[in-house]
Amino acid sequence: MELHVDFIDAFTESTFKGNPAAVIITEQWLSDDLMQSIATENNLSETAFLVADPTSTHQTSPEHSQRFAIRWFSPITEIAFCGHATLASAFVLFKKHPTLSSITFSAKAVGELIVSKTNTGLIEMDFPNTKPKKVDTFPAELSDGLSIKPTEVYQNQHAYFVIYPSEEDVNKVLRDNETLKQLAPLDVVVTAQSKNNNYDFSSRYFWPANGGDEDPVTGSIHSGLAPLWFEKLDIQKRDKKILKAYQASQRGGILHCELKGERVFISGAAVQYLSGTIYI
Repeated sequence: MELHVDFIDAFTESTFKGNPAAVIITEQWLSDDLMQSIATENNLSETAFLVADPTSTHQTSPEHSQRFAIRWFSPITEIAFCGHATLASAFVLFKKHPTLSSITFSAKAVGELIVSKTNTGLIEMDFPNTKPKKVDTFPAELSDGLSIKPTEVYQNQHAYFVIYPSEEDVNKVLRDNETLKQLAPLDVVVTAQSKNNNYDFSSRYFWPANGGDEDPVTGSIHSGLAPLWFEKLDIQKRDKKILKAYQASQRGGILHCELKGERVFISGAAVQYLSGTIYI
């Protein structure tokens, strides 16, 4: 068996920055074990597997819009929702089919995700709003697993959100992966308002329970971060529609976030790193 694979750096305009993802398109699903083995071998944050949906009744303009089922696998396990690998998948499809203007991805955990080209050249993803709720109590492992203790914590179905007083705290915090693993299935995001005029807020994402160490750039978690910071910064009173976010990992990545009711629109750039063949 031979499978074509693309490696894409997402949420960046520069190779070796952002978050790398592998994208594999097949006519039908591979077995779960095989997809997991491929993702483990790739050893990237995620490998996305796509299968075209030829039976859709909603596809009125196939030359401009297509539908795909999508699944995401980390080196450890299948992931319910992954933003950067969705961005990478759309980048591959838009490059392969230049007339496409939008793609609808369907995923079991999050339903339909519409991804579109924008006039700015960015790729925009339409995600569900997963705004976290503030929690007064949280597991000791969260506090014990971070070198800077949480004082304000929020939670959604994906992670704990630790709000720090300063961006410096986000940049310098250390974590104990073995301790944070005990929070499974939840991961941990640390975040603060940015003092850099280029960004509104910054964050880092730790996911030892589900994928590894620190994720370079996490599109999906911004469906929770964006509505949280829209509220905390009182953006509506500032007549500002888009927040610019920076994920402060070693590779770094930039995300543009817009809140529209129950949907969060997250946009970013992507670049091709590799195109090749997997032999099985």
